[in-house]
Amino acid sequence: MARVSIDLDDKGDLQLIGASGWKRSMGMVPGEPNQGLVAEMRGAAARMPDYDDSGWEQPETIQERLSVGFTFAWYRLAFTMPETIKGQTVGGNRVFFECNVDNYGEVYIDGAIDRNIGVITGNNTPKRVSLADAAEPGKQHVIAVLVANAPLGDPVGAIFFRHATLAFEEAPR
Repeated sequence: MARVSIDLDDKGDLQLIGASGWKRSMGMVPGEPNQGLVAEMRGAAARMPDYDDSGWEQPETIQERLSVGFTFAWYRLAFTMPETIKGQTVGGNRVFFECNVDNYGEVYIDGAIDRNIGVITGNNTPKRVSLADAAEPGKQHVIAVLVANAPLGDPVGAIFFRHATLAFEEAPR
């Protein structure tokens, strides 16, 4: 299999994986006062695959700049692993989620974060996170990304995705 990728901000490419698009909600804990920021919180439920995001907005693009200053937003994408992508068989091959967010981010795949590579720190820092070592067509997946404006003590600019892709590559033999 040659490496193939799809743009997760492109409506046509999203259809290839049975996704209706990203959902987005502001806050560490969406819908809570003060963006859900409380001392010693032990985790945000929005990272979990079964979290109900049905009331969240569906942005036209994940590249939209949001807010200024100290703020958070969750982005979630639910999809089904396809049989083929661009003529290539997907089953058994590796799949990576690749993204770039501004400024800080955390990538959760099906509710779990790889703490070694799933944390995004710094402006224009690309991330490549394994979604599947051996893709299973028909399997449901949820990517949840928490984005925050940084540095936390003196945030600048806005939060947004620069890009997000799924890359499909042949598994090593």
